[in-house]
Amino acid sequence: MSGMRMTVTDDKAEAATRRLPHAGTTSGGTLRARRIGWPFIAVYGAAYTGLWMALLPPILVGLAMRVREIDPAHATGSLSLVVGVGALLALFGNPFFGRLSDRTTSRFGMRRPWLIAGALGGAAGLAIVAQAASVPQLLLGWCIAQLAYNAQLAALAAILADQVPAEQRGTVSGVVGISLPLGMVAGTFLVEALASSTLAIFLVPAAIATASALALAWALPDLRLAAAQRPHYGWRGFLGSFWINPLRFPDFAWAWSSRFLLYAGVALLMTYQEFYLIHQLGRAPADAPRLIFLSTLVQSCAVAISSAVGGGLSDASGRRRAFVSGAALVYALALLMIAFAASYAWFLAGMAITGMAQGVYLAADLALVTDVLPERETHAARNLGIFNIANVLPQSLMPAVAPAILSVSHGSYAALFVAAAILVSLGAWAILPVRGVR
Repeated sequence: MSGMRMTVTDDKAEAATRRLPHAGTTSGGTLRARRIGWPFIAVYGAAYTGLWMALLPPILVGLAMRVREIDPAHATGSLSLVVGVGALLALFGNPFFGRLSDRTTSRFGMRRPWLIAGALGGAAGLAIVAQAASVPQLLLGWCIAQLAYNAQLAALAAILADQVPAEQRGTVSGVVGISLPLGMVAGTFLVEALASSTLAIFLVPAAIATASALALAWALPDLRLAAAQRPHYGWRGFLGSFWINPLRFPDFAWAWSSRFLLYAGVALLMTYQEFYLIHQLGRAPADAPRLIFLSTLVQSCAVAISSAVGGGLSDASGRRRAFVSGAALVYALALLMIAFAASYAWFLAGMAITGMAQGVYLAADLALVTDVLPERETHAARNLGIFNIANVLPQSLMPAVAPAILSVSHGSYAALFVAAAILVSLGAWAILPVRGVR
């Protein structure tokens, strides 16, 4: 499998190769990655930002607003149902569509069809969400949006492995790291600016996501897989969409474990910061939304700055593990600072430090994962989709674990964040056994 060649026979891909100096072909006709220029990096980052603008604001604001309108008497339970089912589909949809992307033999390339179909399907799902008159309709629309945008996300992640040479992956990963906080802040701003129109709240970000995906699809010198080289896909292949043997690929397993442990800490902080502000710091419940928006803005700005800087430094030094492990340790220390904060100002300072640490971690870690990715030539999108489970799974598991920690600690959110710091520290340790990169 790993020796399989991907041929470039698509006229559009060849035209893109002539337009973009970073893509070239070998004498055998296979596409190889040269150093890429900032125009392509900017288009690539914009596609990520557009996706997050469409996908994150509904989770933060839009779905709760729609549930309150549709079913105010059971808003909490209905919101949990919609968000929970959507998270479950995201968990399995990303690696599944990644596997399909790796097998795509379209004349338009392997990734381009999924970029376009994902963006259009996501917009259709959000349109259903915006016009839903019942919770089942809302659930249907959100499920469509989650599946479609995760198909697009799988293709976006694979492009890093397809197109970016190893010596630039830290820099490009830094741009990708910036896209998440930028998309979250920009999308939330649009929700507030368009608050008078429910349809616009969902469809304007979706339109931006679609336009940015189309721009990347046009600029992309996509790989094309010949039909004769497409790998077999049966039940074993389907189950393999969610599993990579850790004994065969230990570097990938350690990197997955590190990301899972970091995001376990992140999930605890993000999910319970409102209760922490109210019960630990004694702030009024009415003030919580404003305080959380301010902390999110501070953290997002820190992520954006440190992601760009950290990715560049990782490339310049040729080291990944030290940046990943060091950033995780700093994040753990920031969690301890938050746990024992005596005021909101100290909490805000701790959130800023978590943002700086998370930005460096994500930039260096994504580059590290791409460097050690198993079977990169044949299963890049599938394997990156499996890696994405480490991001999503803690969002479902940690809210189930947290009540037990709070019960044992008699409701202490300081104890909860200390537990989060321990998990993140273990994530810093988990990256050290990786041997495939420095």
